[in-house]
Amino acid sequence: MPTNPFTKTALTGLFVLFSIILRAQSKSDTVAVQTIIQDEVVAWNKGDAAEYSRQFAKEGTFTNIQGMFFVGQNVFIDRHDLIFKGVFNKTVLQQKMVSLKFIRPDVAIVETLSIVSGLVGSPPPGAHLDAKGQLYTRLLQVIVKDAGDWKIVTYHNVDVKPGIPIPE
Repeated sequence: MPTNPFTKTALTGLFVLFSIILRAQSKSDTVAVQTIIQDEVVAWNKGDAAEYSRQFAKEGTFTNIQGMFFVGQNVFIDRHDLIFKGVFNKTVLQQKMVSLKFIRPDVAIVETLSIVSGLVGSPPPGAHLDAKGQLYTRLLQVIVKDAGDWKIVTYHNVDVKPGIPIPE
């Protein structure tokens, strides 16, 4: 079927518009992902490992600031219970969202700049505190929607090294 340039342009425009609509995220999905980040802060500040891990996937993977790699929600809970009773006992977490990107309607990648204050004693081996005694990390999380629920499937945390500029 022959088409004229106007028809080709109109069809191309509709295709692009349709693609944008399909990739568009609903406000409720954006809020759900943002809520996970907010819930992490609240749970950390209470020192509640079970609550901090509530949205972590059963078979999720995570890398801590020391580069140690783990698999599974139960291990995630155990590791956070250990740090909340140890070096991070009664610390205060802040998270500033640096990036929220939906790469598919059911997959979000979130990067936060995390600031932990109130450490008593030495930070974890290899981690560095700033002049105010705060630990800065870059936390990258992959969050997937499955059966209507958003779950963290990958959690990768790395401390910001001395000399690296930190945005205010």
